[in-house]
Amino acid sequence: MASAVLVHGLYHQPEHFIQVAEGLRTAGVDVVTPELHRGSLTADTAAVQAAVDALAEPPLVLGHSYGGSVITGLRGVGRLVYLAAFVPDAHESAASLGGSSPQLQSAIESQSDGSTRLQPSRAVDALYADCPEHLAAWAAGLLRAQGAGCGRGVPERQSWKHIPSAYVVCAEDRAIDPGLQRIMAARCGSVQEWQTGHSPFVGRPELVIDLVQKLLDASNTPDGAIGGITSTR
Repeated sequence: MASAVLVHGLYHQPEHFIQVAEGLRTAGVDVVTPELHRGSLTADTAAVQAAVDALAEPPLVLGHSYGGSVITGLRGVGRLVYLAAFVPDAHESAASLGGSSPQLQSAIESQSDGSTRLQPSRAVDALYADCPEHLAAWAAGLLRAQGAGCGRGVPERQSWKHIPSAYVVCAEDRAIDPGLQRIMAARCGSVQEWQTGHSPFVGRPELVIDLVQKLLDASNTPDGAIGGITSTR
């Protein structure tokens, strides 16, 4: 059975992928959605590595946003998919690559325990502005506090140099600058550009489901390409 591991970003939870996960499972894909928030990039990567190692075959692994830093450090993966995500090279972190936009930064509130959270209304504007209102409210309600320092973590390896990879640029993203995404996308084997905001798995889950299925079907291609640079509205 084909398998996919979906890796969320900062402040998010596996539940944010529920629409995508259910759609892929209906199509016969074995889907795993690991929980991050382990305290560091190293610990987050180890948690996802354990999920990968538990599968019978090397899976497709999709990382969203900070999740790109996590999947970059993995071993034993069949394909990497970066969804509006960071693609660090040696000695780089999500923060050093440019980090989040000023708009998303303005939503961050510090907590007394050293963690941060996102102010809900500002988070909706930065992360889910193009999503239907009820879905944006649902997604914002799932956001959780985030420990400090994960975005400054540097992956121990750069798996995109050795594993077939694809990048999805979200052209209407308000959380990670689309121009920065295009620069990072050049490191990957194929690129798609979607006219969506930062979180298409909330507002346009069918796009993510279709992409994952196509890449799984293309598992015999040498570079994981899905037709070069394409645009989807």
